[in-house]
Amino acid sequence: MVFGGTPLGKSGDHIVNLLSKARSAWEKDHLLRQVVKNSSYLFSSSTLGIGLNILTSIFSSRALGVASFGVLGAITTFAAVADKLLSFRIGELVVKYSGAALTKGDKNAAAAVFKVSALTEITVSFLSYLLIVLFSPFAATYFAKDASLSPWFMLYGLIVPAGLTYETSSALLQITGKYRFQAIINFIQNLITTIIVAIAFFSPNPFPVVVIGYLAGKTFSGFSYLIFSLVQANKTFGEDWWKVSLNLLPPRKEFWGFAFSSNFSGTVNLFVRDSDILWVNYFLSPLQGGYYKLAVSLIGFMLIPIDPFIKTSFPEITRTVTERSWAKLRKLLQRLTLISGGATILFGVLFAVIGKYLIALVYGEAFVPAWAPAMILFFGYGFANIFFWNRPLLLALGKPYYPMMVTLLSGSGKILLSFLLISQFGINAQAIIMTSYFILSISLILQKGYRTIKNYEKLDQADKITL
Repeated sequence: MVFGGTPLGKSGDHIVNLLSKARSAWEKDHLLRQVVKNSSYLFSSSTLGIGLNILTSIFSSRALGVASFGVLGAITTFAAVADKLLSFRIGELVVKYSGAALTKGDKNAAAAVFKVSALTEITVSFLSYLLIVLFSPFAATYFAKDASLSPWFMLYGLIVPAGLTYETSSALLQITGKYRFQAIINFIQNLITTIIVAIAFFSPNPFPVVVIGYLAGKTFSGFSYLIFSLVQANKTFGEDWWKVSLNLLPPRKEFWGFAFSSNFSGTVNLFVRDSDILWVNYFLSPLQGGYYKLAVSLIGFMLIPIDPFIKTSFPEITRTVTERSWAKLRKLLQRLTLISGGATILFGVLFAVIGKYLIALVYGEAFVPAWAPAMILFFGYGFANIFFWNRPLLLALGKPYYPMMVTLLSGSGKILLSFLLISQFGINAQAIIMTSYFILSISLILQKGYRTIKNYEKLDQADKITL
């Protein structure tokens, strides 16, 4: 073979063969193509969202300064924690049970799951906001170190009732393949937030404008998901879907057991993973919280390109498990891991080389101390990013309690170490503890998922022999 007059030799032939095999595998793998196709809508939105999120982060950090940026982190994190505290991660319930029912052609059973999920989420949303109102004075005093900021905790907390059925709605759009709608909503949400926060950059009192910017984007997203999902419910289940009997729900013990395990796992994650900024602010200061918030935000950009695969792969994983197509499932997981692994490693290399200089250039010299904890967090969040399908796999396999117990036990150790070490060794120690937690817990869940697939394969083979 010749390229530009120069023989490629054996190495060139090898590359061509690899490319040919990759193309052949792509053409034959309908399941992976479906996931990538669905992800492409969200990925386009995410690509634009990365730019908008970066702009939002730059405008807000430069407008507020490190300490006020840490206070903003306390406000947004407190609302997210309160929202998830009572949340049943109801979207997973819809994807698993409504998705499985639709796969079997049972629209009424799928509608019953959607209906009870929506009603549950509405109730929980208002209860969560009540908690925000009650505990905002406490949060302002201990996490923002300023009791006068309590009204801002309450104001931003309105994102919770605004996202009335966010998880239920998002899940329905996922299982019906309406990813384009989600992409449009997500883009407009990011655009609204960016525009308002950009205005804050030029405002003499930027803090209120920044909070309102984040609130406005979330509010738009919540109401948009609600409207689109109601339209889609009418198309999918029929116009009388809301009249279906709840007797069509899956067996009560199984159904609510799944919901409880998801809720418990989410609650544990609140204290283990999602509330780190609150602990940093509490044990150290909003200044250190500002560094840690930026570190988490920077690593969050790594997660954005993979996030579409998280949303689109869970329904496909659930579908292949329902069909008991184990070889197809294993192949899908392998190829998703290659995609996420390549993106994650590329981000890590670039961030290690130029991350510190970019922080100084874009956010300002005052934020450079955020680079070290961000680099440490990369290894933990990167591991989670590569194997993003670990928990959805076990949920699809009907093993919701195992990740819950792993999260509880490893998370308890993580919390204990945080309480013992963070005040003495600072945010780098917190980043090391978080990274260790991710690697340990996800490794255990991956091992369980692999063993479960092998066991199901053996059972199916035994059944075939018996028949």
